[in-house]
Amino acid sequence: MTIKPLIILPDPVLRQVSTPVETIDADIRRLADDMLETMYDAPGIGLAAIQIGVPKRLLVLDVTKEGEEKQPLVFINPKVVRSSEERSVYEEGCLSIPDYYAEVERPAAIRVEYVDREGKEQAVEAEGLLATCLQHEIDHLNGVLFIDYISKLKRDMVIRRFTKAAKTRGAKAI
Repeated sequence: MTIKPLIILPDPVLRQVSTPVETIDADIRRLADDMLETMYDAPGIGLAAIQIGVPKRLLVLDVTKEGEEKQPLVFINPKVVRSSEERSVYEEGCLSIPDYYAEVERPAAIRVEYVDREGKEQAVEAEGLLATCLQHEIDHLNGVLFIDYISKLKRDMVIRRFTKAAKTRGAKAI
């Protein structure tokens, strides 16, 4: 397994819409393993493939608390098929937008259909942190970032800050 470099705002790669995974093979499973290692190293609780520059509909999660046994989850071609009317607010952060957090309102409960790493179709009913994290990572697969849910003023401020930092590093900007 390999820790991959993270794509950081304002890199335009983060706005790409990811394509479906056609075949679940050793390469896809290796990618999922690398993503998990990268996520744990960051440290984070979720990571979409696009965040390491791979525009495939693949994400990994582990929402266990510190000190609990890890429970890594792999979602291939996930899609939200049902959302509750009830809403919840969580303070979200993102490995691609380091050290910035904002409250985001999303559906409190969702149903997600996906394919697991063995190629079997699965579904999960999620609420709480798992629902929030799944929605956040699925948004990545659609080129959407959590800052898209905050006010334009705050979003523009965040983008300016990261664009300035990217210029300092010599990185490309949106």
